[in-house]
Amino acid sequence: MKLAWILWLSQMLPQPAADSLCLSTTVYLEARDQTLRGQQAVAEVALRRLDSGLWGNSMCQVVTARKQFAPTLVSPGTQLRNNDAWAEAVDVAFAAERNWALPVEQRKEIVPGASHFAALSIASPSWRNAYQVATIGGHTFFKVQSLKPRAS
Repeated sequence: MKLAWILWLSQMLPQPAADSLCLSTTVYLEARDQTLRGQQAVAEVALRRLDSGLWGNSMCQVVTARKQFAPTLVSPGTQLRNNDAWAEAVDVAFAAERNWALPVEQRKEIVPGASHFAALSIASPSWRNAYQVATIGGHTFFKVQSLKPRAS
């Protein structure tokens, strides 16, 4: 599958299918080579950002916000070739969405409060000196800002 096709499809699908596709794609692109826990942590950051409303009102808006996640950082021609990793990313995304739908006090959080993450071996973001929540595999998770769920 080509990334451009997936992003196009996400614009045609109804909610919540579109958001699940966008989250799955992000988990695949950002963390397909990471452990299950690392993939879950990436999904958690994206879901926390969605809750805040600061990057958009849908998961697709959040993960395609300029220079925030891999869907906008890699070429639209990128091929998603690893079917096993894709299946795992879809499973991780669905499980993360179910977990995040629980009341806050019942959620299982892996990187509490993390608003950002980076692979510091290949990136040097301006916020790299923020509070480090955890390092899981190749990613370090940061609390760059306190994200609060938007008011209902």
